[in-house]
Amino acid sequence: MEEWIPLGYLLSAALFIFGLKKLGHPRTAPRGNQYGAMGMLVAVITTVVDMQLASGTMNWELIIAGLVIGSIIGAIMAIKVEMTGMPELVALFNGFGGAASALVALSETWKYIEDPTLALPTGLTLQVVVVAAGLSALVGWMTLTGSLLAMFKLKGGVEIFGKWFKTPTWGPTWLNPVKVLLTLSVFALIVMSIDDPTNETYLWAIIGISCLLGIILVLPIGGADMPVVVSLLNSLSGIAAAFTGFIINNPVLIVAGSLVGASGLILTFIMCKAMNRTLPDVLFKSFGGSGEKEKLTRTKVGSDADEVAMMVDGAQKVIIVPGYGMAVSQCQHQVKEFGDLLEEKFGTEVKYAIHPVAGRMPGHMNVLLAEANVPYEKLIEMDEINPEFPECDVAVVIGANDTCNPAARSGEGPLAGMPIIDADQARTVVIIKRSLSVGYAGVDNDLFYEDKTMMLFGDGKAMMTGLNNAIKEI
Repeated sequence: MEEWIPLGYLLSAALFIFGLKKLGHPRTAPRGNQYGAMGMLVAVITTVVDMQLASGTMNWELIIAGLVIGSIIGAIMAIKVEMTGMPELVALFNGFGGAASALVALSETWKYIEDPTLALPTGLTLQVVVVAAGLSALVGWMTLTGSLLAMFKLKGGVEIFGKWFKTPTWGPTWLNPVKVLLTLSVFALIVMSIDDPTNETYLWAIIGISCLLGIILVLPIGGADMPVVVSLLNSLSGIAAAFTGFIINNPVLIVAGSLVGASGLILTFIMCKAMNRTLPDVLFKSFGGSGEKEKLTRTKVGSDADEVAMMVDGAQKVIIVPGYGMAVSQCQHQVKEFGDLLEEKFGTEVKYAIHPVAGRMPGHMNVLLAEANVPYEKLIEMDEINPEFPECDVAVVIGANDTCNPAARSGEGPLAGMPIIDADQARTVVIIKRSLSVGYAGVDNDLFYEDKTMMLFGDGKAMMTGLNNAIKEI
């Protein structure tokens, strides 16, 4: 039986790799998720069998209880959480992943503290185990606290005893040296732990400093840059798992953790490029907004569905720009119907402009529109679609704000330099939005007040339904 253990781990790693490959396209992403789930199932079964063969005894009650409780929590979250809550859920899962790795590392270290009769590893093995445990603790606990804060930032705050507390954004310049000092302190404690592996003071100091690091790393980062942070935390959770794999000598954990770490880091850099940021800028320069919202001093008279319907009649080219408001109102099906009506009734060319970070997480809009059966070839990324806006008759913006805000072209403010959808270059712009309120970055949008802009104030689903009905009556 023992000779089958490496084969099980190899199969699990292969499923992870194939699953990751499939996740690269919306059409194959569901199958990729299935491959990843099967890979994890194979890994769990293989590990349990390996432990049984190694020790001969197993605490099956705890194992079964863990599997059942984890499965129930996962199933409930998968069913109850709406697509609008996915960024917060991803952030929470990143934290859970980091905490799980850190707890395993802690248990492996604690057993020597709890039972002094256990023989410690020696030589290079001891150094590897202690360093891996320290790094797993650093990355894992930092990921936990940072992810929890990121989740509350994405939610906008937290409710305690019926009272709502807004999540702060605070990052003075002197905080950056503190981050460096705390990181060096953890490294120093890890080095000292090599000579005294059972020192509890070192252990708790590493955990405490790591938790504090997670908070002060995320605290200065504004809302507009939170998608980058969530992606980075995802990468860190994988790195923590890889370190833990070295501690318990589990090859599949090393492989899976390395895959998550590498892919998350690649995604982070892709998103930084899409937002015209560098990762050090995001982490140390407090980009993305201070949490303060600009006060509105201007007004705009709203239009109605009939006016917009008459205006799109005869349009040769319409580009739809989805945003977070579409996700909130869950109107992707009405948006799909709108596009179909324009094509069938007026012969209009319809495309969808997708910003890389629209909706607070990568691929948010793609997933929603794919759910409504919008053809993948009509979902055009920002760099490809922007040159087409000058020849676009009508740009229909649904719940997007920051991602099409011309203020990003300036050199000032939380959106400074971030690439945007060039909706303002279209001949006419229709914006469906509840109000003139500012976006996640807290910056007013000049596009709302231009003469060529028509505002449809109201819930996205209600406005799109009314617009579709008005088009049908033409």
